[in-house]
Amino acid sequence: MTVSNDFVVDISNPDDIVTARQAGHELARQLGFSLTDVTMIATAISEIARNITSYAGRGEVRVGVQLRDGRRALVVRAEDDGPGIADVDRALDDGYSTGRGLGLGLPGARRLMDRLHVESQLGSGTVIEMWKWIPDND
Repeated sequence: MTVSNDFVVDISNPDDIVTARQAGHELARQLGFSLTDVTMIATAISEIARNITSYAGRGEVRVGVQLRDGRRALVVRAEDDGPGIADVDRALDDGYSTGRGLGLGLPGARRLMDRLHVESQLGSGTVIEMWKWIPDND
């Protein structure tokens, strides 16, 4: 099976969210994920890309295949140079939001993926990395 290299999508407007979602959808499909998993991956990408446009204004989403804990995974990395997250633990709580949203972004993405890790520093931006293990389709 031949799989494309990393997809990198610059995020600065709502159309870019759709592009990032489509890139993740296509890669997940190529890797043999179930339709349910493909949809969950695309939805998680939408959530974190929407956070970039809502809070940071611009950033990038990178989707590719990497090793995590000795296993192949579809890895999504979102980076921005925005204001950062003051309390990452609280931002991962269901229902917490500093904006007008429902607070489903990060907690929702965490539920949809196998792992989600957030690094953020006030005034210096945020990096979110999440992944889903690639299925063994032998």
